[in-house]
Parts: sequence; C-alpha cells; structure tokens
Amino acid sequence: MDQDIDRTLNLLWRRTLGTPQGTRGPRQRVSVDEVVRAAIAVADEEGLPAFSMRKVADRLGLKLMSIYTYVPGRAELIGLMIDEVAGEQPLPPHEGPLRQRITGVAQQIWDEFHRHPWLLQVENSRPWIGPNVSDRYEWQLAAIEGAGFTDLEMDQVITMLGSFTAGAARSSVDTRRTTEQSGISDAEWWAVNAPVLERVMPGDAYPISGRVGQAAGLEYNAVGDPERSFRFGLDRILDGLERLLDR
Repeated sequence: MDQDIDRTLNLLWRRTLGTPQGTRGPRQRVSVDEVVRAAIAVADEEGLPAFSMRKVADRLGLKLMSIYTYVPGRAELIGLMIDEVAGEQPLPPHEGPLRQRITGVAQQIWDEFHRHPWLLQVENSRPWIGPNVSDRYEWQLAAIEGAGFTDLEMDQVITMLGSFTAGAARSSVDTRRTTEQSGISDAEWWAVNAPVLERVMPGDAYPISGRVGQAAGLEYNAVGDPERSFRFGLDRILDGLERLLDR
C-alpha cells in the first residue's frame, strides 16, 4: 500500500520528478500521459460508475493487465485524471474587486464540472495532491489574499465555494442529462403532466406554493433554472463574506 502511494505521488509529479513511464514488465507502448487522457475520454463518455481499467485498456489497444504497469489501480488513475483536468484552464491574474475575483474562482469550478460531469461522482475526502491541483489552490487563495480573512478563513472560503458550486453544478448536469435521456424539454414535460397535477394539487390546497410555483414557471419556462440559482446563491455567499469582513 505505501509503495502504491509513493508510486502514485511520483506519477502525479512525473513532469517535475522525471519519473520513468513504467516500472514493471516489457517496454511500454504508450505513455502515462496517454493512459490518463484515454481514461478521461472514457469517463467523459460513460461516467464514473461505468468507468473501468478494462475500458481504458481497450481504448488504447492494450491488454488489461498491462495498464497496471502504468498506474497501480483504478482509484489512483482517477487521481491522475482529476489533476490532469485541473490543469486544463488557464490561471489568469486576479483583477477587480473582491466579488469579481471570487466569482471568477467559482465560475472556473462551474465550467470544469460541466466539461467533465464525472468529477461530481468522485469520492474525494482524501484527494491526491498533484501539481495542477496545487497550482489551482494557490491561485484560488490568491483571489482573496489581503482581503482581511484569517488563514483558516481563507481555506474555509475556498472550501465553501467548491462545495456550493459542486451542488449547483450537479443540479445543472442532472437537468441536462434528464432532458437528453427523456427526449423532452421541461416545458413539454409540464404540458403532459399539468392536467393530472392540477387535479391532485388544487390551488386552494397549496396557496403559497401554487403562487410561487406559477411565478417561477412563467419566468423559467421550466421546472427550474440551475444556472440562475447558482448565480443567486453565489451572490448571497458574497454578501455574507462582505459582512464577515466588515465585522
């Protein structure tokens, strides 16, 4: 186990440490980078529950067991994938007021979840710490450096932004997936089901939710608007952080 952890960290930092492309078996036909990119492609297409080492091997035209000469196992490969996609977006200099800088951090997280929805399916209570993840965390902290937060509060702010954005992105991704799988839009779904709902949920039985639901439905022309909810929630978080700094 310790050997696998050491090997995975060396693989994560392979471009810095110059780790050899393989450690066991015959000369490798592909590189670790190619294995990671193939794995990301499989996860993008099929999601993490269906992701497997065999599918990665098949995509590369390799035998299953040969994959283990590149990475110790599935969990470790996912760690390499996470770090790889964390390096896809540029980390531009932070500009403007605090709200603008924090919004930029949250937007980048939002965009990444929508490019790679399988990230929302990762169990990351003890994540692998690679170069791209480390660079991005430094960049995220730089967005709030000097604003007046304590060091512990800075970590909590970034953690809160990540957790909130993940929840909002999950709703957005689920909505998109439901539309794709069902083949009908929210408006079409409502048109089909509204007559039954009106019979079992008369307006006088649910006066408040009926009024609010009607207003929301007219505005969204859908069951909900996940991106709009994301913007609203982020603004309220920013309001709260400004209050915290004014304490």
